[in-house]
Amino acid sequence: MNKVMVLGATGATGSLVIDQLLKSNTEVIAIVRSADNLPVNVSGSENVQVVEAEISQMSVHELASIMNECNTVISCLGHNLTFKGVYGHPKKLVSQAVEKVYKAIQTLASSKPSKFILMNTTGNSNRDIPEVAPFSQRIVIAIIRKLIPPHLDNELAADFLRQKVDQDNPLLEWVVIRPDGLSDEDKVSAYDIHVSPTRNAIFDAGTTSRINVANFMARLVSDEVLWSHWKGQMPVIYNQQE
Repeated sequence: MNKVMVLGATGATGSLVIDQLLKSNTEVIAIVRSADNLPVNVSGSENVQVVEAEISQMSVHELASIMNECNTVISCLGHNLTFKGVYGHPKKLVSQAVEKVYKAIQTLASSKPSKFILMNTTGNSNRDIPEVAPFSQRIVIAIIRKLIPPHLDNELAADFLRQKVDQDNPLLEWVVIRPDGLSDEDKVSAYDIHVSPTRNAIFDAGTTSRINVANFMARLVSDEVLWSHWKGQMPVIYNQQE
């Protein structure tokens, strides 16, 4: 049985990820600030181990001791949409967590590479391909990068995986998932996965339900063919248009 560590487990997408993992008979270790914020079906499941901690305050050794049982890490970490959440510390919550996970993996003697699945955004281009976003989008993103710290944090997190870990690392394989225009839906619906955005993320954004993101993440954990197809890439996910 797979065992997955989920960061940002109490968030709008993170809790859905756990639910989707449980449906595929996957054991979960949820890192949360407060267990009280987890849905009852998650916190009450015998397949969920809850660890109350702040990833930014954990040492590499503490994180490694938890990850020793896991073969996959999923990060749905994000900044709270409040003034303090956007402009307060830690400004590099996501990117520092990604780096800490990699350092923890380096301390573990694993015979096969771990998996890391990172939730990101279509506003962040994959510069490995390279992608060329529409000019209007590039202008706005350049302004956002300067004024809104969480966007830069998302870019730095993906850059760490692309540039520091790379695609052929023997310790860690990764996928960066880029949803667009997040929405809340009750059920998984049909969705499309693309190598690059097919729309302008600022002026013609598509829609991606959080539960579809969660479903895709859970499938990447258990479906080795799907994982092999997307590892080392930054796939974009859109809901199918009716």
